[in-house]
Amino acid sequence: MALMMRNGPLGEPVTLDEVKTHLRLDSAGEDTLLASLILTSRLHIEAALGLALISQGWRLVLDAWPVDGVVALPIAPVQAIEEIRVRDRDGNATAVMAEDYELAAAGRPQRLVPLGAGWPAPGRPVAGIEVDLVAGFGATAEDVPAPIRQALMLLVAHWYEHRDPFEIGAPQTHVPGAVSRLLGPYRPVRL
Repeated sequence: MALMMRNGPLGEPVTLDEVKTHLRLDSAGEDTLLASLILTSRLHIEAALGLALISQGWRLVLDAWPVDGVVALPIAPVQAIEEIRVRDRDGNATAVMAEDYELAAAGRPQRLVPLGAGWPAPGRPVAGIEVDLVAGFGATAEDVPAPIRQALMLLVAHWYEHRDPFEIGAPQTHVPGAVSRLLGPYRPVRL
């Protein structure tokens, strides 16, 4: 299974102005650094939680369907399934009709469930199935839950204040506890 970004978000969950206000900065001298910290903080949070914050396009590539037929989606929240394609031996793709599957959007992981006769078999042993989807809380920063936006600003502030080179794993590299607590409700629950 491989998950690849097809197109990134059109914006970030927080603006440069919001971060500068949070940090009480007036000058534009650090704008490039702050923009980089906003991006890396978003990517860090998305990777840690398995989330897409702002709407973005992804492609999930599978070699075969799961034995039970239910495809657990590795990113959330899924807004839409754009297309599912199954490739034959020669690499030609055939789209699976939308009425032949359902997106079980409740809970995590969200799942694709076949309806009726099940999934069509791919003709290739490797990368024979492609699922194009859109994931994210929405297209704008306002769609992202406030606790996640606050955690992102706190993480930007932390990295802004601690930008000296240091060894990974050293105590000063830890994410502040407030960030972890704000993100806690968005972590997938493991039973």
